[in-house]
Amino acid sequence: MPASPSSSAQAAREAVARQLRDLRKEAGLTVVQLAEACGWHYSKTSRIENALTGPSVRDIRRWCTATGAEDQAQELVTQSIHAESMYRQWRDQVRAGLRHVQDSRVRLFQATAVHRLYSASLVPGLLQSEGYVRAVLGIASTVHGLPPEDVDDAVRARLDRSRIVNEPGRRFVVVIEEPVLYHQITDVDAMGAQLGYLLTAGALPAVSFGIIPMGERRSHWPEETFHMYDSDRVTVELVSAEVTVTQPAEVAQYAAAFDRLRSMAVYGADARALITRAIDALDRPSPGD
Repeated sequence: MPASPSSSAQAAREAVARQLRDLRKEAGLTVVQLAEACGWHYSKTSRIENALTGPSVRDIRRWCTATGAEDQAQELVTQSIHAESMYRQWRDQVRAGLRHVQDSRVRLFQATAVHRLYSASLVPGLLQSEGYVRAVLGIASTVHGLPPEDVDDAVRARLDRSRIVNEPGRRFVVVIEEPVLYHQITDVDAMGAQLGYLLTAGALPAVSFGIIPMGERRSHWPEETFHMYDSDRVTVELVSAEVTVTQPAEVAQYAAAFDRLRSMAVYGADARALITRAIDALDRPSPGD
């Protein structure tokens, strides 16, 4: 199982904090003296050194000046920016609106030749139908307290981005858990359309679409939703944030996990049979009807 992505992001922040603390100690400064030299309260120094607060670029430059380590400032700034970019809270990402979140991924999608996606909860965005997209983004809008009109723009942006599955020169390997087919996040008609779209999308030349069936003994447990971009980057969706993993050893862990999950999935006719069963279940009357 890959190491916790949130832990990896915190470890990167702690590495910067440790180096800053070492600079202070090497300069013979106390926490209070460093704070006075930088012009802030000593509690801020403590929060930075304990990786509770990420330092700004200005904070790092002041720190290095106070400790006589100006030559190390740029390297620490670069490390800190990388550490903070690894962990991006959803509330920060949606501040500019849901469309901004969709648009911010376009370049990364276009620069990727092989996309690997795994989801245990939702149909991945690249294979979502319009009604399903609207339901997913509508829920996100409600959770984050965004205006309803923001959803329409975001829906169009996500659907535009999804057209990449029809462009030549790319490969999409998608694995979902079978319960995804039954998570009814929208009305019956829209769910039916989504499931029908999966039948079509799974037949696209560039798409390998697998489903891990329920009720069979597993060789690997479900993971958090993640998306691999070639072999360089992984984004992991947590409840509170999206975490970016770029360390080669960690990316390799996700690649190995994906291969195990992929080996448990069924494809082709077997996958279509699972989707058809889910479609049939939509038409069944609820108990008591």
